Amino acid sequence: MSPARAVVRATLGGAFARERGRLLLCILAIALGVALGFAVALINQTAVAEFEASVQILSGTADLEIRGPRGGFDERIFPVLARNPDVALASPVVEVDARLAGRNQAIRIIGVDAFRAAAVTPALIGSADDPLDLLRPDTIFLSPAAATTLDLAPGDRLAVQSGLAVRSLTIAGYARAGTGERHALMDIAATQDAFARVGLLTRIDLRLRPGVKPEAFSQRIAATLPAGVSVGTPQANASITTRMSRAYRVNLNVLALVALFTGGLLVFSTQALSVARRRAQFALLRTLGLARARLERLLLAEGAVIGTAGACIGLAGGYALARVALATFGADLGAGFFRGVAPEIVLDPLAALTFALLGVAVAMLGSLLPARAAARTQPATALKSAGDDRALAPLRSPWSGLTMLAAGALVAFLPPIMALPLPGYAAIALLLFGTLLLLPRIAALLLRRASATGIVSTDLAFAQLRANPGQLAMSLATIVASVSLMVAMAIMVGSFRQSLDAWLTRILPADVYVRAGAAGDSAFLSPGDQQRLAGLPGVTRIDFLRNQGVVLTPGTARVALLARDLPGDDPARALPLVGDARPTQAGDPPAVWVSEAIVDLFGSVPGSIMELPLAGVPQRFVVAGVWRDYARQQGALVIDRATYARLTGDRNATDAAVWLSPGTGIAAFRATLEAGLPDAAQLTLATPGEIRRLSIAVFDRTFAATYALEAAAVIIGLVGLSSSFGALVLARRREFGMLRHIGMTRRQIGTMLATEGLTVTGIGLAVGLVLGWAMSLILIHVVNRQSFHWGMDLSMPWQPLAALAATVLLLATATAVASARSAMSSDVVRAVKDDW
Repeated sequence: MSPARAVVRATLGGAFARERGRLLLCILAIALGVALGFAVALINQTAVAEFEASVQILSGTADLEIRGPRGGFDERIFPVLARNPDVALASPVVEVDARLAGRNQAIRIIGVDAFRAAAVTPALIGSADDPLDLLRPDTIFLSPAAATTLDLAPGDRLAVQSGLAVRSLTIAGYARAGTGERHALMDIAATQDAFARVGLLTRIDLRLRPGVKPEAFSQRIAATLPAGVSVGTPQANASITTRMSRAYRVNLNVLALVALFTGGLLVFSTQALSVARRRAQFALLRTLGLARARLERLLLAEGAVIGTAGACIGLAGGYALARVALATFGADLGAGFFRGVAPEIVLDPLAALTFALLGVAVAMLGSLLPARAAARTQPATALKSAGDDRALAPLRSPWSGLTMLAAGALVAFLPPIMALPLPGYAAIALLLFGTLLLLPRIAALLLRRASATGIVSTDLAFAQLRANPGQLAMSLATIVASVSLMVAMAIMVGSFRQSLDAWLTRILPADVYVRAGAAGDSAFLSPGDQQRLAGLPGVTRIDFLRNQGVVLTPGTARVALLARDLPGDDPARALPLVGDARPTQAGDPPAVWVSEAIVDLFGSVPGSIMELPLAGVPQRFVVAGVWRDYARQQGALVIDRATYARLTGDRNATDAAVWLSPGTGIAAFRATLEAGLPDAAQLTLATPGEIRRLSIAVFDRTFAATYALEAAAVIIGLVGLSSSFGALVLARRREFGMLRHIGMTRRQIGTMLATEGLTVTGIGLAVGLVLGWAMSLILIHVVNRQSFHWGMDLSMPWQPLAALAATVLLLATATAVASARSAMSSDVVRAVKDDW
């Protein structure tokens, strides 16, 4: 064997032979972090890629799209654009999210002019055996993904809801485009007639003549379009949807990387303790001629081996996890952004390489400080003091930690970057790193206050911890990191959940709520339906609401326009206002109440004037107040329904809030409703309690991925605590042997170790709880606000936090007892034979 190979074998082989259990835990921790990060990235990339590919296929050769409010715009715009000399072809489109009759589910129906769409967007033409099926009013074509999801085939019937009526359509074939999006195709005139869209279009696809630049043409026609109607490329319109989901996707990626970071801390503590145990061996190799740089590279190679093994396992696990998560939660992990997309996961080599390198890098960074400490220690010093903790020498000065804490507090006040809360993430990272750097000082300060108890084993435990703050900090690092992050997320999620529940209670004052359709936008209550509802026996009061989507500024997502019946004496009392309402003044235009997201995204504040595009005409409104809305991330506006009907002519409603007379129960009202309305079967009834339970269930499902990522980080932290404490006990076997020689019993040594374990865990919990609370403030008031544009009230989830603390303490006790038994398993004489 060559000398070089012998050195490598002595350095790496010794570590992997003696530290198999702890190194295996490090590999699994890195693997878990890589798996979670790779799975989340794979799901996000797959969903976005499938959505963008579907948009590209469905937009065909269109250079530009004219888009407006979800309810549509005047179709008389179409002939004007079609006759424009710069336009080669124009294809009108009507899109409807049609509710499937009898199901809480909707399908996107795209109505097209087959003759024009064939030249511009051929993917929007059905594949029909009889070409006349493309024009028949009762035929429809399903995309393959929709046919598979609905389990329907050509010749079957599809029942959809329009208003409160049910229309049965014959499936004449499949859409030509084989995308993963679930949609259906119809003739445009049939779509307008079936879904009360006569005279309205949703979009117009334009193909320009050769030589006409889309940007210049867009600028020329933008001023001629009605209010609320804009022009843009298909890619730009698709990016609006992906931007809406970006904050949610980035948050999941950050949470996944937390597990990888905690794994890196586990590698650090394990390697630091391993290097401390092998310090005499390294000193001997240095004496025999091993260069300082060579030793450092060999120890870094240990980290690389750990990272490589963890990355390989993590990539395989991440791919499997992504498939399971996609099947369980969908392409959006339960958030609802890509609900109509059914993608198939495709392995991304670049993402795999990125996370593999990230896993290796994290493991090597975890080995960096211990490697440098081992390489820079003089051989004579190492031979005299095998228990030195030089791996933490750079952390002994408090100024670096204090500087990071101060920087974190300042960075938290910075505005978002690229519409993402990057300063908030940086502030959390700085607070975490600053606290970790200060752990030796914090531990020493807390232990200094521990007074003598008169019990030998307990006093020895405190003395041991006071004498080795560096080793104590290594034991604390992973548990403080994981507990603080878990506490921060638990407080944020608990506060959000509590605020959501209080908000639902505030906005649901009626006895029962009636909805024309719980999914889609094809269902509505006509004025006649509203009159019949209001005249039912047992109804003392009824308020109606019309939900529409409008575009306030070109290039932004549609915001929800809620036209609702408001109390005339004090309209603001019907809304959960943030702050005070602006008093009405003489000469003011009609009032609009804006959600917090509108304030953040469009700068609308109480007293300012907004122009809302209603029926293609800009209408002036004064902002009368700001209200909290947890249902619509893109923003919502509330105006009086009578004003809306006067300005638009639209007197339909989508929802009704019903107050019942005393003694009238829900069952009696349901029976009366079914007797009074012929189409009552298409209505959805729910009590406030049912709506709250359903909303909380949706909330919990949305945060299910968050809970899983938090749990992974805490598990790694608990394993790190167990591993590092066990390694410290093994390294102190000679100390225990000497204590046995001078008269201490096994029970006393076990009590000493249990005291050390509980003390270390208690310090870790105390620091983690305080740090987690500080991080939660940043999550609630910075990250959450900049990501989703809504505020919440701080609420401490005491029971979950108590359960977390009890779990950690229980594990620490179990680890201390197991370590004590291991330490006492060998003969006392053999434990101290190295001192002879």
